Amino acid sequence: MEFALSNDQRMLQEQLDSALKRLSPLPRVRRHAEQAPDAFADDLWGGLGDFGIPGLLVPEAFGGLGLGLLDAAVVAESLGRHVTPTPFLGPVIAGPLAVMGAGTEAQKRELLPQIASGDLRVALAPSASLAGAREGEGFVVRDRQLHGTCRFAIDLAGCDMILVEAQGGDLHLVDRDAPGVVVAPLITVDRTRSAAALTLDGAASVRLGVCGKTSAKLASALQVMLAADLLGAGAHLLETAVAYATVRQQFGRPIGSFQAVQHLCADMAAELEPGRSLVWYAAHALDVDLPDAETSALHAKAYLAEAGRIASRNATEVHGGIGITDELGLHYWFKRVTWSGQALGGATRMRELAAAREWSRPDSASTHGVNAPQRA
Repeated sequence: MEFALSNDQRMLQEQLDSALKRLSPLPRVRRHAEQAPDAFADDLWGGLGDFGIPGLLVPEAFGGLGLGLLDAAVVAESLGRHVTPTPFLGPVIAGPLAVMGAGTEAQKRELLPQIASGDLRVALAPSASLAGAREGEGFVVRDRQLHGTCRFAIDLAGCDMILVEAQGGDLHLVDRDAPGVVVAPLITVDRTRSAAALTLDGAASVRLGVCGKTSAKLASALQVMLAADLLGAGAHLLETAVAYATVRQQFGRPIGSFQAVQHLCADMAAELEPGRSLVWYAAHALDVDLPDAETSALHAKAYLAEAGRIASRNATEVHGGIGITDELGLHYWFKRVTWSGQALGGATRMRELAAAREWSRPDSASTHGVNAPQRA
């Protein structure tokens, strides 16, 4: 059995990589990082729109491409490879999945075409079901209005609506400029991403419906996209380190000829490559609703959070003294890895959730020996 990207997926990746080299070179990334934390890159979002990326997951009947999460993972990897400072998790993943999974037919007809065209950008305020419970956070509905806070909302820069989950499992879309919506932009380690503290104080909303299975699939999809982003960033760090090692001379020889440098690069490759299969399988499992889809997503995120950290550290060491300089720009990928590795939960939390899912299976007691005879 051959498990690999299709020709169409390879073509999408190659063409998107080529476009992002032009749209998001290091000088463009640096200019964005120097702007305010709520800056929105219209040119980059427009470039993604030319590829139909905003409608990647939207069914063709509503004006989208009708592709799956494996295709989205291919796109996420390219965005990570080029540290592209544009929203993705909210408008391309969370927004359409929430509307398709919990929205009424009328809401789908109204909202999905706008999402597919890129005219409606949805930000994400992660709930406890997505990012774990935080004291004092959460949203409640009182008198048909939303109240509550989220200390780390994602992709609010340039957004039109915000996806929130209220207590009880209802999904709501809130107008970014509605009365009672207070957004405080946050400066995080990764300036290519936008984040903000969100407070809702009597904000009106569009209720999509009870999330049910939608919330679980949404959480898994976001973890896979973060894992793919880590894979792309790590791949760039590896390629940059290898390229530098072939041209940097020391003692009259390329430093790549020294065993210590070879080991650093080999370790990066050995750590990253298994993550590619994990991402592909997890995304495919979600697309076809395999039983282990959610667990696979957790393992993919956990593995690449650590592999990405190893890649960023080793790449910096290969570059020696210039590895930490702003002129080289390697730190943008280093910070991207840090942000993606911790967003919605780090490696430890992912493995705890995976273990909890394993133990909750009906056959887990006998599998793990809980009912096995005890020694005297």
